[in-house]
Amino acid sequence: MSRRPALIAAALLVVALAVVWTGFRRDIAARTAELSAAATLTDTPHGPVAHARGGGGAGPLVLALHGAGGGHDQGALLARAFLPARVPWIAPSRFGYPGTPMPADASTAAQADALAALLDTLESERVVVLAMSGGVPPALQLALRHPGRVQALVLISLAPYAPLTAEEQALPVPIWLYDALFASDFPFWAALHLLPGRLAPLFDARPELRAQQTPAEAAFVDAMTRHFLPVTLRRAGLANEGAAIDPAAAIDPAAIAAPVLILHARDDRLTPVSTALFTADRIAGAEVEIYDSGGHLLLGRHAAARARITDFLGRHTPTP
Repeated sequence: MSRRPALIAAALLVVALAVVWTGFRRDIAARTAELSAAATLTDTPHGPVAHARGGGGAGPLVLALHGAGGGHDQGALLARAFLPARVPWIAPSRFGYPGTPMPADASTAAQADALAALLDTLESERVVVLAMSGGVPPALQLALRHPGRVQALVLISLAPYAPLTAEEQALPVPIWLYDALFASDFPFWAALHLLPGRLAPLFDARPELRAQQTPAEAAFVDAMTRHFLPVTLRRAGLANEGAAIDPAAAIDPAAIAAPVLILHARDDRLTPVSTALFTADRIAGAEVEIYDSGGHLLLGRHAAARARITDFLGRHTPTP
């Protein structure tokens, strides 16, 4: 008789684990299908590139480049958060992110060449580039290697690139926690369900910053967090982000002739503000807005950033 409670408890545990695992598999399958449905896969000489499209109104076409851990889905979030309403945009997955495989040469220069090839297939002659965080180094390379394709650059929360390093980063959580959560899909999925809202600091959405966010910014943070699933479709891209600080592939932005707008927060703990200052100092005529607070996601600053971007585009890009 004494074994019966233990057997019942074991049986209940097995059932609970089966329910959890079934829910996990169902959610990952649904998220994977959602990612596939949201993007178009286009073949280029550099391999296939997945990209989402949106906007659809008047204005210059914008190429929205996501940061580390992103994909076309997070590029779409970036476009919707910071661009004027109805401005047409394209959000590609960079190398190693959902829908876009990792080629043999995955340097930031190769990323820029693949983006130019994507524009060729889409018959898009010139674009505005909106890049955030890890999307900034390939954006700079695109402007340097294919200057005729770039009307203007809008750079947000700039990630370091060679000759800079990542030494100044003061991550909001320990690096081992990032490694554990991004090791496979289940840890991140479990944390997302068991600790709703507690993953935000991973992306520098710290409590003191979330206290000043608007409802729209809160939705942006929540969507950004959910959109890291499946992490297994992003790990190759994450592992390749170090290409930006490869000493053999240093970027000198001094030759960029396109108009440039730089937006960064002084308290950004994922990408140091020194990268923004370094870049602004080397690009003649670059416009710079350094916010005192806002963190990596510019929380509390979205409306001001969108207004600044709208003004910048109005002055530097003709409306068709």
